[in-house]
Amino acid sequence: MFRLETEADKERRILLGRRLNEDNRNGSPGLRALQSTPAEHELPLDVWLLDGRGALAGGLSGRTWAYWLHVDLLWVDARHRGAGLGARLLAEAERLAREDRACTRSRLETWDFQAPAFYRKQGYEVVGEIKDYPPGVAEFILVKRLDRAAGPPPKAPRGRLLGWRNQPK
Repeated sequence: MFRLETEADKERRILLGRRLNEDNRNGSPGLRALQSTPAEHELPLDVWLLDGRGALAGGLSGRTWAYWLHVDLLWVDARHRGAGLGARLLAEAERLAREDRACTRSRLETWDFQAPAFYRKQGYEVVGEIKDYPPGVAEFILVKRLDRAAGPPPKAPRGRLLGWRNQPK
């Protein structure tokens, strides 16, 4: 006999994530191959744009995992838009992901009213579109190859580890 519960439970969520991660590794040679490599752990990657007073004028927040950069958030204050600052933030995140973490690709999502044209201009290609997410809006999934300079990959990624992937079992 089973019962369903619907309350939020952080401990169960962590356990659920661990078990799914273990099943995924067992089912995928690609995920097993990541074990004991610098790309095994998800790491945060943040780039901040500060004005002359040190106030936040823009920023990019993302993460790297499995040799991919995932851009979660990119924002520039409306007063500073159009000056190429978003492109600089994105380029710096891509550089750090490529040079410090051996990332070979980048991905992100954006809504149709946000910045799909901006990302295309930065070399991203649309690989997916979800219509009506949320209703009346389309979400785009974009990817970009990150060319890496010659030389050996870094021995270990920089940054602090994050998430359930690295918690003791």
